[in-house]
This record gives sequence, structure tokens and C-alpha cells, in this order.
Amino acid sequence: MTRSHWIAAMIVTSIGGVCPALAAETAGMVKVSRGQVVIERQGEVLPAVVGTPVLVADRLRTGRDGAVGVTLRDNTLLSAGPDSLVVIDNFAFNSSTLDGRMSIGVRKGTLSVATGKIAKQTPESVDFRTPTSVLGVRGTEFIVEVDGNEE
Repeated sequence: MTRSHWIAAMIVTSIGGVCPALAAETAGMVKVSRGQVVIERQGEVLPAVVGTPVLVADRLRTGRDGAVGVTLRDNTLLSAGPDSLVVIDNFAFNSSTLDGRMSIGVRKGTLSVATGKIAKQTPESVDFRTPTSVLGVRGTEFIVEVDGNEE
């Protein structure tokens, strides 16, 4: 094996080691973070600092003094208040066609939403799920509040 083949093999091998983390689609980014806010991702707990990418399947958890604002790739704005748990269950968006789908789980706490391009293009492709209901989007701004300790 030549040196260049060996280097290429090492690059492919090392990229393969990170691919599972990159395989999840980026849904958006943390734009505001105050107090205790973490992202639970694939068994890890990461600080949710401004600029942190938010991926599909991420769980955003705020503490008693926490609040987080996330801008999704379609310009949907999510703002979770203290003691909240929000899960990005599904998110896909094509910025060229504006087609996409989104399903956000609100397990506990409060979530304020200002919908973006997906809801404007195809509102039936957007839903927000609580432990007891599924909310379809027919407006552009709303607040969801969930009592309880759903995890």
C-alpha cells in the first residue's frame, strides 16, 4: 500500500467513526440559552450554548432557571421555558422547494412557537405532540403548556 493509499484509508476510517453522529439531520441551532439548558443526544448530555446545532432526535431540557430559544432551518422559532422537555421527533426541510415535515414533542413545561416555512407551505406536515394530544398547526403563533413529569 502506498503512502497516499494509506492516508486515504485512514481518512475514510476516521470519517466512518463519526458518521453516526453526522447521520442525524440538523434541524436547527440554539439561538438563546439562559440558566440550566442541556441537549440529550445519543446517551450524552451536552450544554446547550448559543450556536449549538440541534439534531433530529435531540431532547432539549431546561432546569428551574432555564430557557432556550431554537431557530429551525425553516425559520420556525421554538422557545422553551423553565422545567421543560422538548424533543425534535422529526424534521426534514428542502430549502429549494420549501417542502418538509416536522413533529415536535412537548413532554413537559412550556413551548412558544412561531411557525416557519414548512407550516406556511404545508400545514398538515407539522404537528406538536404532548403526552395526551396531537396539535395540528393552523396558525402561526401559539403556546403549548404541559403539566406533569413526563420524561
